[in-house]
Formats: sequence, C-alpha cells, structure tokens
Amino acid sequence: MLSTQNPTALPAADALRRLCQSLAALDAVNSPEPEYRYYTYNPAWDDSEELFEMADGEGDQMLVLFRPEGCVINGFLAEYDQPDKAQITRGLPDAFEEFMFGEPVNSIGTTFCLWYTPAHGWQTGVVEDEDDGSDELLFIFDQQPDTYTDWATEYYLDETDRQPIDPDAVAVVYRHEPLTKATALAINSELEDWPQLETDLQSIGFPYALG
Repeated sequence: MLSTQNPTALPAADALRRLCQSLAALDAVNSPEPEYRYYTYNPAWDDSEELFEMADGEGDQMLVLFRPEGCVINGFLAEYDQPDKAQITRGLPDAFEEFMFGEPVNSIGTTFCLWYTPAHGWQTGVVEDEDDGSDELLFIFDQQPDTYTDWATEYYLDETDRQPIDPDAVAVVYRHEPLTKATALAINSELEDWPQLETDLQSIGFPYALG
C-alpha cells in the first residue's frame, strides 16, 4: 500500500513525472470537458517547475511539484485533521520550501507531505498519525494500468452507456507511446472532439499521433 508509512514504494521522480503525464492524458480522453477531470498536468507551471494536480471537486486535493532537485507531494483530505505542518515537513529540502509554505498550498491545507531527491530517495517528516489518509490519494501511483482502469470505470462510466475502458489501451498510455485515435477510442468510445484532445495533449506535453 502506498502511503506515508511506505514511501519507498513510490516511483522515483522521473518515473512519477511520466506517470502523472499519463494520468492527465487519460483523463483528457475520458473527460473532454476540462472542469470534470480528476487529474491534470502543467509542464510549464513556473520556471523549471511542473505541476500535477488531483482534485475530486469535493475538497480533497493533491499537488505534486517537479523541480530539477526532485519532487514534493502535498496532500489534503477534507475529512482528516491537519497535523502540525512544521513537523510533517521537518527535513524538507530548501528547494521545496516556497511551494509547501506558499500559495496555493497554504490556502489548500496539508494533511500529508512527502518529497524525493536523487540523493536520499523518498522521505517524510515526523508522521505521528499512521492513519493520515495518504493511501486514499497515493494509490494511483502504483504504476499498474489496471489501477487507473478500475478507478476510471467507476468514476467516468457509472450510469453511462459507454463501452468499457480497454486496459490494454491504458497500458499504451502508461508506456508513453504516442496516443492514436484507435487507442483513444478504446478508452472513451464516445470521444468526438479531436481538436480539443490535441490541444489538451499539447498542454500536457504528451506525445500523440491523431492524424
């Protein structure tokens, strides 16, 4: 189980960045309307910074900041108490200080925090409560296409007539192979707005061949 109790099970920063782009690309296929997407990715969030965001629309939110020094994850779950931020970020590298203690993180809140550097791998500060809910958000980072397929089937296909999501097509996106129309339709059989998808993939920085 991926959580602050088992941070070393998370992929290294470079692998996580690629996975985050894949998740954002998959959500762009599953939800042509951006406001209903769960996962998004901005490769040009700031100078030398890229940002992955998970937002469920009900208050839970996760941000992953990627920098040359590594990456840091800020998680917030509305139903959990916020611990002492100074404790759960104890030992945080200077490169991530401005992000964790500035905006938008300061306004969102923090219930858990993890960070990765090449020299030390995944680390956390002082985590006093083992049940901090981090597993509820970090599960998607297990690098298994079936995990996204199962989650997206429940999230996007519930009470719809869409054909089931093909897990083999999800695996193609996980491998960062250029997204084709055939692969996209195997994920979302009702997809029609190809110009919008092309724009989305460009903004995510994900390879495609929709021609």
